[in-house]
Amino acid sequence: MSGMTGPRRNLIIFAKAPRYGAVKSRLAAGIGEAAALRFYRATTDGLIRRVARDPRWRSTIWVTPDGYAGQSRFWPRDIPRRAQGGSDLGARMLRALAASGPGPALLIGSDIPGIRADHLAEAFALLGRNEVVFGPAEDGGFWLVGLRRPDRHPGLFQGVRWSTGHALADCLANIAPGTKVGRAAMLADVDDAAGYARMREG
Repeated sequence: MSGMTGPRRNLIIFAKAPRYGAVKSRLAAGIGEAAALRFYRATTDGLIRRVARDPRWRSTIWVTPDGYAGQSRFWPRDIPRRAQGGSDLGARMLRALAASGPGPALLIGSDIPGIRADHLAEAFALLGRNEVVFGPAEDGGFWLVGLRRPDRHPGLFQGVRWSTGHALADCLANIAPGTKVGRAAMLADVDDAAGYARMREG
């Protein structure tokens, strides 16, 4: 893999505790709470198996609600876990990125089934040539955000319209002119029954 040398790479996995009625609400409206929970649990477990133990980066699982971060029955014991904390999604994401240390950091969600280790390796390589990297989602959002220097972008998530087709555009509008921005692979999120059907057909 072509990529960076120097400070250690950090992978942040944002995850909700897999609880009935508390995950994938839009998907649950179309396929039912039980099926949505099964999808979320399987997708999260599969993602952790595929990417969290890769020796090319250090992985941490950031959990919400906070009280579930310490419950080992939900999470593998060998992957460090931290609580996301309160406030809105953007503030939680920025806090996790800033806490990852001095090296480059990627943050991903846990509910996109297409994420593979080679996608993350590509994104880390892009951070060798860019200050910010996004992995766009087909719905106008993003499945990955990466920062070469996480302490340098405090306003990245201000005013972002989360869970809409404007989320990525809003983030890009917050980036200072002249900042080099890279784009990783586009992946599909599964947020509703139509997306779920397309995934099963594919």
